[in-house]
Amino acid sequence: MAGGMGGGLGRRRGAVPLTADINVTSLVDVAFVLLIIFMITAPMLSGGVDVRLPRAEARPLKADEGLVVTVDRSGQIFLDQTAVSYGDFRVAFQAVVATRRPSGVYLRADRAVAYGDVVRVLAAIRAAGVQDVGLVAEDEAPTP
Repeated sequence: MAGGMGGGLGRRRGAVPLTADINVTSLVDVAFVLLIIFMITAPMLSGGVDVRLPRAEARPLKADEGLVVTVDRSGQIFLDQTAVSYGDFRVAFQAVVATRRPSGVYLRADRAVAYGDVVRVLAAIRAAGVQDVGLVAEDEAPTP
């Protein structure tokens, strides 16, 4: 009884062979849904604080590489994208500079903000030991 009842490793009659195929249709569906979600949310994440920057003829700076300080139209100060008061900014900025050691600090200020407010923020940045501060402006429209 060589082919009898005891063989568990052999093939049985009528058994369906197993296949290790991946269901590609559902995989593609998930990939497309994730792609659409990222396409919709990516512009929202890079928006930052809404300010109307002053215009000047200058070489553009890339504010993505360093620490960004923003003063909006109402005079509110933002450290990256976190709103802080002036007193909190002085303390928090020194702590951030000490821990992160940013490669650059960029100051963005709305064109409607009082000059004195911008100078106060600039003085607090300098007091934290940062010597190189980039002032961010929009490119001036060429005159015809």
